[in-house]
Amino acid sequence: MRSERAGRPAPPPRVERSGASAPQSPKNPEALNAPLFHSIIERLDETGRLVVLDLGRARTETIRVFSGYRCRLEIGDIADGIDALNAEPDAKALREKVEALLPAKRREPIDLVLCWDLLNYLSRPALAMLMDSVAARGRRGMLAHCLVFYSAPVMPTKPGCWVPLDASQLINVQPAPADRKAPRYTPEDLGLCMPRYTVERARLLRNGMQEYLFRL
Repeated sequence: MRSERAGRPAPPPRVERSGASAPQSPKNPEALNAPLFHSIIERLDETGRLVVLDLGRARTETIRVFSGYRCRLEIGDIADGIDALNAEPDAKALREKVEALLPAKRREPIDLVLCWDLLNYLSRPALAMLMDSVAARGRRGMLAHCLVFYSAPVMPTKPGCWVPLDASQLINVQPAPADRKAPRYTPEDLGLCMPRYTVERARLLRNGMQEYLFRL
């Protein structure tokens, strides 16, 4: 994305919320090096204006990282709706619930979606429906960044609140106890749930999570 920092400063991205306010941060959260997230930030100076969909909570840290670039930041905070999605057996009703959580469709398609660790907490049908609805809002070539619990058999009881510490590090400012079974979705599992996407890159991180970059 082409930066407007040369000359007059770039305006902060427009932020559109569809969820609850951000939680409080713990005192000493641990930072995580995220090379694929860093690769996204590195590309921002090379392209035009982007639309970014953040599926997490609205956070000033995320706004700050993207504020130097030409983008519109949309917020689709889905964490509080995960249990309702997982409990819905009817495909039509599930689609309606997913659409209600996401920002309204606009003429300008999405270029980048930030999934954080949210996919781990979705059942396969809910995951498939969410990412299909996101794809319907996306531009061909849209990127989706995800963190998947891969090596550990358990994960925190609820999704984290991941935010960029800087252009290369992510931090979970709302960690929870790790006493819930992790689905440990494999690339094959994700491929079946996300047939419209391909894996562009994947990296195993030091905390045992798999960092993915998907392309629509």
